[in-house]
Amino acid sequence: MTGVECVGEQMPESVVIRRARVLDPESGCDRILDVWLHAGQIEQVGVDLTSIPSDCPELHAEGLILAPGLVDLYSYSAEPGFEDRETLQGLSRAALAGGYTRLALIPQQRGFLDQPAGLAQLRSLIEPIPGPHPQFFFWGALTQGSTGEQMTQLRELQQAKVIGFADGYPLNDDLLLRRILEYGQGLHLPIALYGCDRRLMGDGVARDSADTLRLGLSPIPASAETAAVARILELAAEFPTPVHLMRLSTARSVELVAAAKQQGHPITASTLWTHLIWDTRDLENYDPNLHLDPPLGTPRDRQALREAVKSGTIDAIAIDHCPYTYEEKTVAFSQSPPGTLGLDVAMSLLWQRLVMTGEWTPLELWRGLSSGPAQCLGQRPAAIAPNRPAELILFDPQVSWTVNRSSLSSQAQNSPVLQQQITGRVQQIWCGESQPWQQG
Repeated sequence: MTGVECVGEQMPESVVIRRARVLDPESGCDRILDVWLHAGQIEQVGVDLTSIPSDCPELHAEGLILAPGLVDLYSYSAEPGFEDRETLQGLSRAALAGGYTRLALIPQQRGFLDQPAGLAQLRSLIEPIPGPHPQFFFWGALTQGSTGEQMTQLRELQQAKVIGFADGYPLNDDLLLRRILEYGQGLHLPIALYGCDRRLMGDGVARDSADTLRLGLSPIPASAETAAVARILELAAEFPTPVHLMRLSTARSVELVAAAKQQGHPITASTLWTHLIWDTRDLENYDPNLHLDPPLGTPRDRQALREAVKSGTIDAIAIDHCPYTYEEKTVAFSQSPPGTLGLDVAMSLLWQRLVMTGEWTPLELWRGLSSGPAQCLGQRPAAIAPNRPAELILFDPQVSWTVNRSSLSSQAQNSPVLQQQITGRVQQIWCGESQPWQQG
């Protein structure tokens, strides 16, 4: 394992991690420390720990980062129904490879989570997954069949232990949305909404810009998002229901959310990792893996999103991992289904593009990928402190690796960085009491 020397034959239930760079956005810690883990718990954190059993194995982690596991707010589960794209086991492997210890999922199969029976079936598919795997959580559907026409039995889904409610698709019926927000007041779970007006989108495939015009791609106006976001915020202002705005992609949406937060509304928001890295200038090669929903923004949009994550106006970075088969994505840009992989590579690319360039601090990145998403879900964030569960990742910020069929853990391959070399990779993960996962 690159950069790590482990004293002892295997990783037992107790281990001392020596001289790691410990990052913890909850406490603001960024220091070189030792950390003692025992039976899935963090026992001690400090400098040159000595009061440890003499036979306790040591893992020397100089030059490596030890930090809380990452949390994904929403990604798509292809299983059940689309196992040729990706199985839940493949999804689990991809999550661990990218540093994710918690996943909140929306099935690609419409209508699967609009009743407790579907939730029970999905959980039964996860139980047989062997070895360490992330904690899985599920969004309950807002509407029957996720079609945006009739509200589900939200109370029944709450009792079935969903993490919140989301269709993953735009909900453009304002009267129905108002009823959902009114009813949701007593449920105390987040309602995640995608601000997008499909009528304004028309047959567009890329954000309206000079680049889109030059490339001959059908444009999508920014107002397709901002008009819908404004409607959601106006309706949400009437009720104290916690609302999460998914997939923000425009500078104007950032302004709208900032204003709503200043007025004290219980709003959280997220943007996608892809929209922090690429913009409309990157569509030059018509890569179908950059055909996304929402579409990539302009350079101004991208910069506004980056600044909003740094300032906390946008609370979290989501992955929206969306697997497709080779045949589905190997078509013309405008004919391809929107979506891309992300769990394997997102954190490494964000580290390379934002932290290594000095634009963000490591703690700012971890806040967007770990503590921020957990708080949006109403969960207690992971932290590196005594008596807390060992939900940790060990990350090598210097190692380079090539993204290809053998290095990706997902069986899908629809990645915009396929065959590219990137810097930074997770080496090991602790997920509570289970045996640690190791890269490779």
